Amino acid sequence: MTSSPHYIPQSDPPLPPWETLPTMYDLPSDNPEEPGLPDDFHFLQPLLLYLTFQPINCNPELVYSAADLNLYYDLQHPLWYKRPDWFGVVGVGKLYKGQDLRLSYVTWQEPANPFVVVELLSPGTEDEDLGTRKESAADKPPSKWEVYERILRIPYYVVFSRYTNELRAFQLVGAHYEPMNLTNGYLLMPEIDLSLGLWQGSFRDIERLWLRWFTLTGELIPAPTEEAAAATERAMIAKQEATEAKQEATEAKQEAAQAKRKVEQLAERLRQLGVNPDELDELL
Repeated sequence: MTSSPHYIPQSDPPLPPWETLPTMYDLPSDNPEEPGLPDDFHFLQPLLLYLTFQPINCNPELVYSAADLNLYYDLQHPLWYKRPDWFGVVGVGKLYKGQDLRLSYVTWQEPANPFVVVELLSPGTEDEDLGTRKESAADKPPSKWEVYERILRIPYYVVFSRYTNELRAFQLVGAHYEPMNLTNGYLLMPEIDLSLGLWQGSFRDIERLWLRWFTLTGELIPAPTEEAAAATERAMIAKQEATEAKQEATEAKQEAAQAKRKVEQLAERLRQLGVNPDELDELL
């Protein structure tokens, strides 16, 4: 449990929020009202997103993503936070200030807000996740939808239900989220040269429909274990091809030796008949 937040008195002129408001070391990183993860899917699905979130046109050292991490967002209410199932950020290092693993993501202490957020629908969170609940009172924390759309202005917001396998996504257009259409089954995000889509396959030995990252052309972004397995398979294929090539070379060598023996046998037979095989070309 972290210590209670401390506040630095304001000066004239006022200091910037990253110097006066609580840091990740001051703010709570746990969620006492919702202890633990809801189920296995809420662990495995964000893990797959984490492993395959590899923006092609970004420096990999400046790509960060997290799951079930407190996201602090309000300068006026620094204790308010949301806890996305998964979010990705570009332009931010993997370590806080290049030194420490993050306890939370405190937006006023970071150089960039999340670029994309994914929420996994649960029966009790649908109104909160889809922004269908009534607008919050001024003294109450806003819904996730309000935070992502109005406060943090996150460009892409994706919602997936494992119960219905329904994928819904929204893109920030102006000041509001607009529904996104699938392009050949994918949600395109050209700013990072990636797309998000559904994939039927086995992850951690569990076969089902998963949400994962692809290239803009629909090529799978492999997780490290998949990449290692693919590399092993390529090595085995290369070894098999090398073995086959060696066998073919050996067979060709044997055929050449057999042909040479036949020529020698034929030459010897001609000599027995009184014909010099070396003079055959001249006779012809």
